[in-house]
Amino acid sequence: MLVLQKLRFGLYMNYLDEFKKFISSHYLSTGVRLTLGAVVPSLIFQHYGILEEMIAFPLGTLLIGGTDNPGPYKRRRNSLIIAIFTCFTVAFVTGFLRHIHFIVFVEIIVFGMLFSLVGVYGNRVNSIGLISLLVFVFNIDDHLSGDLVFRTALIFSAGGLWYFVLFLILNKLLPYKLIQQLLGENFVELGELLSVKAGYYFANPDYDALFNKMIHQQVILRENHENLREILFKTREIVSESTNKSRILMLMFLDSIDLFERILNSQQNYANLHRAFDHTKVLRLFGTYITWLSAEIQQIGIAVQTGFPSQRKRDLDEAFNKCQKAFERMRETNMTHDNMEDFIMLRQILNSLQDVTERVKKLHRATTYDAEVSVGHKLNVEAENFIPKQEYHPRILLDNLSLKSSHFRHAVRVTIGLLLGYITSLFLEVGHGYWILLTIVVILKPAFSITKQRNLHRIGGTIVGVISSFVLLYVIHDGTALFIIMLLAMILAYSFLKINYFIASTTITLYVILSFNFLNPQHITAVLQDRVTDTIIGSIIAYLISSYVLPVWEHTQINQYISDALNANRKYFDLVAAKFTGKALDINELKLLRKDAIIAMANLSDNFQKMLSEPKRQQLNMEEYHQFVATSHMLTSYIASLSTYAQTLEYLDFSVEFEVMIRQIDRQLKAATDIIEGKAENSFEIARESLPQNQKLLALLTKRKKEIKELGIEVADQSPARRMLSDLKTVNGLFELISTITIDEIKILQKIKALKTQ
Repeated sequence: MLVLQKLRFGLYMNYLDEFKKFISSHYLSTGVRLTLGAVVPSLIFQHYGILEEMIAFPLGTLLIGGTDNPGPYKRRRNSLIIAIFTCFTVAFVTGFLRHIHFIVFVEIIVFGMLFSLVGVYGNRVNSIGLISLLVFVFNIDDHLSGDLVFRTALIFSAGGLWYFVLFLILNKLLPYKLIQQLLGENFVELGELLSVKAGYYFANPDYDALFNKMIHQQVILRENHENLREILFKTREIVSESTNKSRILMLMFLDSIDLFERILNSQQNYANLHRAFDHTKVLRLFGTYITWLSAEIQQIGIAVQTGFPSQRKRDLDEAFNKCQKAFERMRETNMTHDNMEDFIMLRQILNSLQDVTERVKKLHRATTYDAEVSVGHKLNVEAENFIPKQEYHPRILLDNLSLKSSHFRHAVRVTIGLLLGYITSLFLEVGHGYWILLTIVVILKPAFSITKQRNLHRIGGTIVGVISSFVLLYVIHDGTALFIIMLLAMILAYSFLKINYFIASTTITLYVILSFNFLNPQHITAVLQDRVTDTIIGSIIAYLISSYVLPVWEHTQINQYISDALNANRKYFDLVAAKFTGKALDINELKLLRKDAIIAMANLSDNFQKMLSEPKRQQLNMEEYHQFVATSHMLTSYIASLSTYAQTLEYLDFSVEFEVMIRQIDRQLKAATDIIEGKAENSFEIARESLPQNQKLLALLTKRKKEIKELGIEVADQSPARRMLSDLKTVNGLFELISTITIDEIKILQKIKALKTQ
């Protein structure tokens, strides 16, 4: 009974934490901001009886607000201004010429190509292009403006200006809020990553499932890091460290990057670990403690989002001491000269846990924003190297006017889809034909996998939303209750729009139908039917277009991602490994190359994940590509582990031995890259070459084993060689693992090449 109560309490706490994460996230604040921005003016217009003719105002607020993606203040401000002017122009031109069908076809071609192709300039400009297409769709018939085209375009723009004013006010009142929300979300996802890592330490781990979860979390963290880098390094107040709060926020972000690397570089040979220690409780104890650390990091994330100091859930010092004592007891009773290397591996895990523990304790203190936390903190990176760069030269657009460009092919698909949707709306007697085009615009994405997923979510969400609306309207007749439900549906719709499209589609359908019920209740049955019919028609067109019109399958792009990952890992390895030959280590360059390697790894993983959602006939060599993604992940992790030792160790007596090993590994990495580039002349010979053994280290290891055998562990532990051997054995082992992984990658790429030539 007590166990059941504890389980229920644990589930309750998990749900409570998830609720706190959502409540304090920037997703919910976005939903609330957009909803109130649209609803407050609507209530005022309703009070004066002019809502129906002013309906373009809240619509403009919602659409223009949709371009307000997280980022630096200036970029957000500029994108809103551009969106207002662009959307006014589109609304006016479309409304003025909508009765001439031939011109509408020309507009579809021009707007469809232009506003889809601007995605080459990044997500922010792509959002403006998407919203511009939605404005075009909304103004393609008479339902919005009637004959008052110019007036409607002005009202629509006024709604956008109202959101712009709201943006300026909120940014002035809460200048750090977005940074706190994104940084907090980063810690929450980092805690999730560590939680997945804990799974490797429990009995009978599912290595494939854990690896896939690790990859998924790394892709999410990659996106979070990119957003945070842009905001933090582009915001002058943060970089110049003008306030205590800005200094601590920057400090926490940099610590989160180091913590991310620490989690990555804790990669071990888990099969060997379980073979050596499954009969003991030490691995389960480590796994439980890692789970606790994960919960603490997520607690820090929630605290950063809310702005309140975090409260520790457990005594980390006491918990770590239990792990340390368990290790020491087992080491005293079980370690022999035969299994010494297993205990060295376990010791390194304990050292990693100690390091993560100290970082977590420091981050807990940072959430108090105490000035002492940031004393002596210096920004030891060159900010310009870490800001995501985006050029806006017209040449970029012109260079993509080719079927070789995935952006151009996507623009063609969108344009053809809109043409088919418009023709269908002309021939079918549907009351809201523009909903067909609306469905096509929001569903079609450059990647087939995303289009497929959104298609399913759109249809499912629409059907659930229509059924929910029907039930609510049948059961509830109180206008106030329906209005509150509509308000909640709007908030949920715009909160989940970027994280769960099924929920977003369901709640969008719900609030749209409820709003139609308030405006025109006598035609609500027709609205319900039109919503389902138009959505299904639009979804079918989107599916056919994405499947058969110039599709871009992920297997055609994976070689580039593999090449990028290999090159990034090679540069990262060469810089880190050079330290062991006596060269100085440039910390700024180390962090830059680490960033590049992690981004390349995440991009490759993301590409492979998308392949899994494509038709079976397009899933070529999946087993081999999965193996390569796994080895690429391990390679980056091992290099990150090596970088930790490169920053602290100075064993120059072994530089000659290490230099021979480094040259061999660099040749292996180059051979792997050559296979991708079609220059694989000597890759077979290199793959068969074994890594030279470190003779000095072998002699030291033999000496240490002899001491343990002859003197016993207690006396042997007094030897000054113990610490040096532990470090050198780990570093040497990392070189060996990197070499083994690289040879595996060469063999995988050779196999893929052979399969392609069959």
